[in-house]
Amino acid sequence: MKKLALHWKILIGMALGIIFGFIMNAVSGQQFVSDWIAPFGKIFINLLKLIAVPLILASLIKGISDLKDISKIKRMGLRTISIYIATTLVAIVIGLSIVNVVKPGTGMSETTIEKIKLKYENDAGVADKLQKASVQKDAGPLQALVDIFPSNIFKAMGEAKMLQIIFFALFMGICLLLIPEQKAKPMIDLFDSLNEIVMKMVDLIMLSAPYAVFALMANVIIAFDDTEILLKLLQYALCVVGGLILMIGFYLFLVTVFTKKSPMWFLKQISPAQLLAFSTSSSAATLPVTMERVEEHLGVDKEVSGFVLPVGATVNMDGTSLYQGIAAVFIMQVIWPEGLTFTNQIVIILTALLASIGSAAVPSAGMVMLVIVLESIGFPSDLLPIGLALIFAVDRPLDMCRTTVNVTGDATVSMIVAKSLDKLNDPKPREWDDHYEAVK
Repeated sequence: MKKLALHWKILIGMALGIIFGFIMNAVSGQQFVSDWIAPFGKIFINLLKLIAVPLILASLIKGISDLKDISKIKRMGLRTISIYIATTLVAIVIGLSIVNVVKPGTGMSETTIEKIKLKYENDAGVADKLQKASVQKDAGPLQALVDIFPSNIFKAMGEAKMLQIIFFALFMGICLLLIPEQKAKPMIDLFDSLNEIVMKMVDLIMLSAPYAVFALMANVIIAFDDTEILLKLLQYALCVVGGLILMIGFYLFLVTVFTKKSPMWFLKQISPAQLLAFSTSSSAATLPVTMERVEEHLGVDKEVSGFVLPVGATVNMDGTSLYQGIAAVFIMQVIWPEGLTFTNQIVIILTALLASIGSAAVPSAGMVMLVIVLESIGFPSDLLPIGLALIFAVDRPLDMCRTTVNVTGDATVSMIVAKSLDKLNDPKPREWDDHYEAVK
């Protein structure tokens, strides 16, 4: 009997989790899900986060040291950042085009606006997003640059400061190139071995993915307790989802044109990472799985994936940028129509682009950056809580969708960069039990 593919197992777990969540909502079993089901999803995410930092360190240091030529690092870095910026601009333009054509915010009744305002304006989640955005906004103009350079790498690793970890790994990899090969070899071998160990950890953790996804989806569903408001915001949500689907189509076009690979093959190989991104709403938590799928199932060389994917998880937020464009204009259509000028929309494009680079790869970070985008166009500060309240009810499901797009974009760019550097090889998938027979 043919073994069921991992992505089908995850899809089944997702579907069962959704059904179970709705059943628990119907029988008032939300507390049961929170107490006895949700913790298994959290354990799974913790395990993925546990191996993310050693994986980035090992793969990036090994990849850079294997290049044997510092000029190759420059070429790869420039291509990676250039493509990430280009795809982010495309995402923002798609989002603004859709929201200006569909106009989901026009015609919303005062009654609906007032109901949403009363329910969410003073919500702790909205207040938390405003507070985080205020801290980000008050930082100096070069604070984002300062934050790249760690003063303590162990603290940076403990707090999962991805850009700082990437800088340290790049710095160390370059230094390994600059010392005699015989002295660098023991350290390179150490990180090569560490990379192999962590990738095997990914294989083992993924055995529990279908069950973890069940727990994560059930926990998401029990949070949707006001279906009336969700239905009122359906047009806005469909604009975001429609834009994200177009962005996936754009990625498939890029894969077909630049790598000559079948788009359906690409989706099949990357689907487990996409499904986990959807379930966890975190590019950082999904990163180990993304790297495993890209290296073993898409054939991208470790030299490329070890650099492109960690950088992408931090600076490439295409789905989030698209969402910010739609959300900002939607909010203005509802409560600040006089702000809908061509100049303001150009400012949205530029600010959303910059905000995506500084956006953390964690759930709901996009809403924090949305506040900064709105403030950049002079949105009245007294209306900000109402603006966030308008979209807060559907933010989590949309966050799940846009994280899926972020991860798909990272995989796409890694393939394009690998192809341009002649580092796209035949896939060589490995199973968790490849060496099991020899040690059991």
